[in-house]
Amino acid sequence: MHSPQLIYIMDPMCSWCWGFNPVLQEVLKQAEEAGVKVSLRVGGLRTGQQAVLDQSKRDYILQHWRAVAEATGQPFDFERALPAGFVYNTEPACRALVVARELDETRLFPFLNRLQQAFYQGAQDITQPSVLRELALQAGYDHDAFCLAFDAADTQAQTQADFAWVSQLAVRGFPTLLAEHQQQYALITNGYQPYAALEPLLSRWISINAST
Repeated sequence: MHSPQLIYIMDPMCSWCWGFNPVLQEVLKQAEEAGVKVSLRVGGLRTGQQAVLDQSKRDYILQHWRAVAEATGQPFDFERALPAGFVYNTEPACRALVVARELDETRLFPFLNRLQQAFYQGAQDITQPSVLRELALQAGYDHDAFCLAFDAADTQAQTQADFAWVSQLAVRGFPTLLAEHQQQYALITNGYQPYAALEPLLSRWISINAST
């Protein structure tokens, strides 16, 4: 029998996903209390040619970040963010989450939290494998196992498979939280919402589908 689950669809370098982080912590707590698994899929916000930043793109992104900070209260380091020459390629950070998911799912969300904090608060370049490996080590992952899996062709293929799955679902915008039971999907939120706004819908779904 297929157990009900929540599916969090996001990109670690999506500022609204960082804004959603405190809400996610509440969702994780509620799901754990109800015995509902929360799985994660990565979306691939910016990859390839679209990842290269010029000054106008940088200004545009920072404008978004300021809107997120204002709406959610989440902290950002605007001064050191997105330095000259930065390539906003989210694939490596997404791939790191795929590795984390495969190696030890219990450490996945704490690792995600570290990734987002490092990027938005610490102005660290999480497009760099060396930075990702260090953060994985801090989150409790085995260094050699993480490095091996990060560079593996299978992991790159799985990351692309996540991107394709998200695209096929026609998810428009991150973060998105889906509830899934017996291959039936319910949309809890598409885009940022405070916990108080999505909690009634989430609680209703849990009460109907997770009453085991």
